[in-house]
Amino acid sequence: MDILFLADNFPPEKNAQASRVYERACYWAKWGHRVTVITCAPNFPEGRVYPGYRNRLYQAEEMNGIRVVRVKTFISANRGKFRRIADFLSYMLSAFLTGLVQKHPDVVVATSPQFFAAVAGWALARVKRKPFVFELSDLWPESIVAVGAMKKSMVLGWLEKVELFLYNQSAAVVALTNAFKENLVRRGIPAEKIAVVMNGVDLQRYQPRSKDLALAETWGISPDEFVVSYIGTLGMAHGLRNVLDCAEIIDCTRVRFLLVGPGAERETLLGEAALRRMRNVTFIPAQPKERMPGFWSLSDIALVHLKNTPLFQTVIPSKIFEAMGMGLPILLAAPEGEASRIVLTENNGMWVQAGDPKALAAAIRLLEGNSELRRTFAHNSLAGAPRHSRERQAREMIFCIEQAVALAGARNQMNPHRIA
Repeated sequence: MDILFLADNFPPEKNAQASRVYERACYWAKWGHRVTVITCAPNFPEGRVYPGYRNRLYQAEEMNGIRVVRVKTFISANRGKFRRIADFLSYMLSAFLTGLVQKHPDVVVATSPQFFAAVAGWALARVKRKPFVFELSDLWPESIVAVGAMKKSMVLGWLEKVELFLYNQSAAVVALTNAFKENLVRRGIPAEKIAVVMNGVDLQRYQPRSKDLALAETWGISPDEFVVSYIGTLGMAHGLRNVLDCAEIIDCTRVRFLLVGPGAERETLLGEAALRRMRNVTFIPAQPKERMPGFWSLSDIALVHLKNTPLFQTVIPSKIFEAMGMGLPILLAAPEGEASRIVLTENNGMWVQAGDPKALAAAIRLLEGNSELRRTFAHNSLAGAPRHSRERQAREMIFCIEQAVALAGARNQMNPHRIA
């Protein structure tokens, strides 16, 4: 099968979308499928093109059997409103025009969160008379309001109409959570066209390892410290000021909070921690993907954190699965919902309500003082990881794509003038 995939984030970028799309596509290529990914010059989240790349009209490369086509876009940091919209729209236009010259795909797939990529995917599928599959990783534009980036307006109302149009026009919608499917069904999208394929972890990369003592020394982390690590984007969706409030409550030099990664809120958090003269919080800038397991290895607890807003009841952060692959106990601070159900069902950690620094501090103290509980959670994390492997996710996703292609083919045989 020849798959044309639209995703505005792709390695060497390190966010969840880039990892998800790339790691699954590696399996598809290994299994004999031809995969072309249309993306842009890597620049997320700072809005600066990575070394070795240029923001050119067209550049192609091969990565582990995947054909990667990079297009020119208006590049912006992952913050603000109008510049980000311009970034999204420029990708939509460039991806569509570039997709027109890609030869004979069997299917066009596009992934959110920014659904302008899906607009380009739908338009390409329409022109090429091929089925369109929409991977739904975020309820965008609803999530824009949830993180406070925009307020409800006529523009957002129009975007929601476009969102529903795309769901209706797709041959299949692949949702990352059950809650996303429930949301779409409530809004009139037929349940039979929506498949749920949860996120996963690359178990070849994320697996238990001894603490990287050299890395700990580099960042001034003592062997006898109890390390609570948040590893990932420090963005508006994550509500990490709550972690600073929690660290201030604990105010103990034995408990070290490690925040690793880039993001729109990083500089604000750094300034806040400096203003409070916090001694137990360490910020580490963005690191290469291959170094992430090393930072996880320093962790006694994997902290997964989301902002306290109802929309995030539907979200499952990919950090949960990475922590499971590493065999770490998880501490989840998030609204009760999809993510908390996984942690409690797997019995691999503790859940506290989002936005409650006292509850978070109490959970950390409990875990610090109870090594047997930590061992139980760690064992359950590792045991549950194969149920959420990236290979399994890749198989489930390709099955959904193949079904969409087969169904479109059957319909076209019945009506040869129909556009798939």
